[in-house]
Amino acid sequence: MLNITPDNKLTRLLVVGDRVLIKPKSASDRTTSGLYLPPTVQEKEQVQSGYVVKVGPGYPIPAAAEDEPWKETEERVKYMPLQAQEGDLAIYLQRNAIELDYEGVAYVIVPQASILLLERSESLFD
Repeated sequence: MLNITPDNKLTRLLVVGDRVLIKPKSASDRTTSGLYLPPTVQEKEQVQSGYVVKVGPGYPIPAAAEDEPWKETEERVKYMPLQAQEGDLAIYLQRNAIELDYEGVAYVIVPQASILLLERSESLFD
């Protein structure tokens, strides 16, 4: 699993909106029957998996209209949080992923809608 620490350099990165930063797992170079796959076949796989490193704030929610428009209010944006959390194993669609290399490490940025399945280490039914 991925080691996420407070002194990690990724703390400087801010993921925006409904995006999720994922560290892809290394693809298997063999099929289940033992045949070797060339790298071009591995890259064309439609579904990939990786660990969620950072998560954006979520979907912005529009502010409710005030009955008193002359009254000054502080404009605060509210967000509906995403289901993905840091440390989850995500299975996502490769075609919507944007590849990125940050300080020599390969990552992908994926919208929440492209994530098909999340595996969380803690139990949801406790």
